[in-house]
Amino acid sequence: MEQVLTNKVCLITGANSGIGLATTELFSEAGAVVYANVRTLDGISAELNQLITKHPNLKLCAFDVTDAASMKGAITDIKKESGKIDVLVNNAGVVSYELIPFINFEKLHEMLEVNVIAVIRLTQIVSRIMAKQKSGSIINISSIVGVKGVKGQLAYAATKGALNAVTLSAAKELAEYGIRVNAIAPGMVGTERLKAIIADKFKEQNKEIALGRIAEPKEIANTCLFLASDLSSYTTGQILGVDGGLLI
Repeated sequence: MEQVLTNKVCLITGANSGIGLATTELFSEAGAVVYANVRTLDGISAELNQLITKHPNLKLCAFDVTDAASMKGAITDIKKESGKIDVLVNNAGVVSYELIPFINFEKLHEMLEVNVIAVIRLTQIVSRIMAKQKSGSIINISSIVGVKGVKGQLAYAATKGALNAVTLSAAKELAEYGIRVNAIAPGMVGTERLKAIIADKFKEQNKEIALGRIAEPKEIANTCLFLASDLSSYTTGQILGVDGGLLI
């Protein structure tokens, strides 16, 4: 089970921290060749640096997901170096917390570029490689707010709702090529970003979660591992809620 991703080539965007970092670590431990995407080589986190020294099968892949040319060049390099791409985890994302009267439309445009348009571009480019292989798994990191909605996050929820629609449509179109497309919709996850932004603000919301706590990044990474592996060979077109029972 520990080597469930042996010989699989995986690209994970937004690998510097949070869910992306946890997924990068788990995939590396599971035997995959992992390309960890960061925006720039100068901005690598200390945690990701430690993983690189620990796992020889972990490689850095620097590009901004909103830069189409840089993205395409990086994916071409992966294909040349490893010969294939088995798994794409679209994790890079931007989040905002704004009530409707205070929505910042510049921020909204940025979220659409990162959370939706970049995912479509990556899916377009990587699926061409996967289609020739007749296999592949694309995993989109969505959010429960894209399913349930939430006060104060209309703009962010709109981008994640769009991402869910992208997931469902891509799953239907790419199934004939053996490519599975799924999304994970976490609830609140205890990433450093969330801790820094909200601190104690949402402590009361733990009462709304059936399991009584927010998730750890590794718990989302575990679901990514399932969807990346052959254990989920008959799973596609799903929006998997990993929210501790928030919707119950």
